[in-house]
Amino acid sequence: MTTAAEPQYRIVLVEDDDGDALLVDELLIDTGLRYELTRCTTLAEARAELTVHPADCVLLDLHLPDAMGIGAVDAIQEAAPHAAIIVLTGLAESQAGIDAVAAGAQDYLVKGRVEPDLLHRAVRYAAQRKQAERVSAAIQAGQLRAEENARLERGLLPQPMLGASRISAASRYFPGRERALLGGDFLDVVHTPDGLLHAIVGDVSGHGPDAAALGVCLRIAWRALTLGGHRGRELLGLLERMLVAERTHADLFATVTLVCLDQAGRRATVYLAGHHAPLLTGGGSAREVRASHGIALGIAPGLANWHPSEVELPANGALMIYTDGLIEGHQGDEDERLGVEGLIQLVDRIPAADADSHLDELITEVRKLNADRHTDDLAILRLEWSGLGAEPHPAGRVGHR
Repeated sequence: MTTAAEPQYRIVLVEDDDGDALLVDELLIDTGLRYELTRCTTLAEARAELTVHPADCVLLDLHLPDAMGIGAVDAIQEAAPHAAIIVLTGLAESQAGIDAVAAGAQDYLVKGRVEPDLLHRAVRYAAQRKQAERVSAAIQAGQLRAEENARLERGLLPQPMLGASRISAASRYFPGRERALLGGDFLDVVHTPDGLLHAIVGDVSGHGPDAAALGVCLRIAWRALTLGGHRGRELLGLLERMLVAERTHADLFATVTLVCLDQAGRRATVYLAGHHAPLLTGGGSAREVRASHGIALGIAPGLANWHPSEVELPANGALMIYTDGLIEGHQGDEDERLGVEGLIQLVDRIPAADADSHLDELITEVRKLNADRHTDDLAILRLEWSGLGAEPHPAGRVGHR
């Protein structure tokens, strides 16, 4: 007996024998199932039908004019991966049914021994098992993707190498999970033996594993090259060469902000390669650093000419470097984007006593204004200091232009 809540099944019968097909048709009528039946007499006909009209369940004979045995099961699975398969076997073919289930069918029935109740249960349970398999596969795929994303995120956002620096670093990363894809935003901080603090924030174009993997590659390359003494234009040129060599698509590029902070001299050298200028706080309202803009890495390989910008730093303050996901969201229901000016207003309004709390609240406010519609990753690095320039200027400092 069927109930009002019972679903309607779309069933495709693949059977070339008219007598066996008629028997199955009569059995289905007696099951009480709600169904729509389509009959195909060959495997080719069934594949064509299933490609155009997906089915919930396929009743499959293993002896067809154009297919024989387990190969038919494989062909149906390829044509209709979401359909449950019930194999129909002869009286002397019990092993064939077992082999079919091992090959991916949900069940098998022996012709001549099928009653309406058995067919009813077989169709229902086969469809339910197939659905359960699909859900389980989706969960497993999601878990694997989450684990891979976690590994990539750790590569994009390493522990800063601050050493004896008096400058503290706080960072936040918010992925645009609406599309379940990881982006290529990355950041890093390194304190070198010459007393300089180096930072990078970058954003590889696009989403997904290619962008994320390229971001990890650039971040690791930057750290190694910086520790190896490379600076400024030379460093950007080497990063661009790395990007061109490692990118999987010719249209992938990366925007980058480089900062080299001289604590004793109370100044920072900033390079912009297609990226937003940092925000500087201290001694009043937050403001955008005035810096020379150059083109992104990979846009015109070997032709770009990036220029340094010197920035005087207050004794107490902070630099905030961020990717464009922070400012490209909307302001509430309006079409207007948050933009740099809107971000400055938020930064000034949020208490900055604690860097971590400040960044958390900033991201919360940005997401709230954009009604959680972020599809792009965003990364923020905040470098904060107090009493800058109090220590003596170290001798023999290496230039960083």
